[in-house]
Amino acid sequence: MSLIPFPDPDPAIMARREDIIAGLAAILPADCLVTSEDERRAFETDALTAYRRMPLAVALPRSTEEVASVLKFCSTQGVKVVPRGAGTSLAGGAIPQEDAVVVAVTKLNRILDVDYANRTARVEAGVTNLAISDAVMPDGFFYAPDPSSQLACTIAGNIGMNSGGAHCLKYGVTTNNVLGVKMVLMDGDIVEIGGDALDAPGYDLLGLIVGSEGQLGIVTEATVRILRLAEGARPVLFGFSSSESAGACVAAIIGAGIVPVAMEFMDKPAIAICEAFAKAGYPLDVEAMLIIEVEGSESEMEAQLARIIEIAQKHDVQVVKESRSAMETALIWKGRKSAFGATGRVADYICMDGTVPTGQLSYVLKKTGEIVESYGLRVANVFHAGDGNMHPLILYNVNDPAEQAKAEAAGMDILKLCVDVGGCLTGEHGVGIEKRDLMRHQFSEEELGQQMRVRAVFDRAWLLNPAKVFPLDGRVAA
Repeated sequence: MSLIPFPDPDPAIMARREDIIAGLAAILPADCLVTSEDERRAFETDALTAYRRMPLAVALPRSTEEVASVLKFCSTQGVKVVPRGAGTSLAGGAIPQEDAVVVAVTKLNRILDVDYANRTARVEAGVTNLAISDAVMPDGFFYAPDPSSQLACTIAGNIGMNSGGAHCLKYGVTTNNVLGVKMVLMDGDIVEIGGDALDAPGYDLLGLIVGSEGQLGIVTEATVRILRLAEGARPVLFGFSSSESAGACVAAIIGAGIVPVAMEFMDKPAIAICEAFAKAGYPLDVEAMLIIEVEGSESEMEAQLARIIEIAQKHDVQVVKESRSAMETALIWKGRKSAFGATGRVADYICMDGTVPTGQLSYVLKKTGEIVESYGLRVANVFHAGDGNMHPLILYNVNDPAEQAKAEAAGMDILKLCVDVGGCLTGEHGVGIEKRDLMRHQFSEEELGQQMRVRAVFDRAWLLNPAKVFPLDGRVAA
């Protein structure tokens, strides 16, 4: 049985479905409105595929003005709206409700301007993450956030969940790389927050928007930072005799004041899964592996690696394998970036997203294994070790409701553990529906009330992305 409840659809809204569709059809051209059951089915879930709800309709606006018209209409009709980027959310952030209209930004997919002098790019929210780097790389620039789904995920979703990626250790997550947004509020008003400067005057409203999971408005454009490519970059594979040793090594590297561009962790099951898929040359006879990448000039990389290797040797490192070519580097990162997809070839899984202090990595890894084993399931660990953003993949059979319930219960126990050791429920996937009912484990009623009052200022009727982030019984008025 599912551990995540959904609210029942509003019968009054369902009874008016045809009228609502007719109203949307008056706003959007036929190819921008999805109403048939077969076509709506493509939008009934996101990457948390264990849960599905058929939306009332799907709007695919082509401009900020069309988004505004759709939201204004839905607001006047009292219709819920679920914003959607590419649907890669692992926390259920884009799963709709039966009485809600999905507003997807996939047709807003243009790069509007690139300003190399000021190192910014202005893009529509449906542009994919990787498309920004692809557009500016010939001129020696890149966009730093790089979630594993960067080939498909959109800037809209990255902003909604404050996505990170392997290189966030050095360059930060989405909030550190977005300078401004154009956003449509639920009543159809269009606002611009921030801009193309490094710091905007007034309150930091942009800090509220990034990570708000589509509950404050729908972002249609963003101004992002682009950075100069480093002179060189080199990943190195480190194999360890235990996950605990690898975790302790991460803590020691960070504690020594060393900030590599990336530090990624894999345990033995994850190594085997990714190597079978990518043929990246991962060591199969170790219990855990770190991918540590450094960048800079040749002398800078050599000096930094020498310090890292010295620390690793104090933590029972068994394998040290440096990349010596662009092809080796590409294969090393292909294996890591493909981890979630490669795991899907082996079993169904739930991917958690708790974050812990790096000094607690060894302990949490050990306890994670014990928790999952206590439910009779298996786990593969692959995550951003440098900032303690853990991604245990709990393997189960999605066709067995009892196993699904066990997997979800194990995941909840792991997230509680992350909070209990001084961490938090999410590092980059967001809360969505997955962690909604754990919010009280991290926040007091007073803290939740404050967050909900801020949310209600932007959307008094709570129509935007409902039943997400906050416990279902927690709604408050502005």
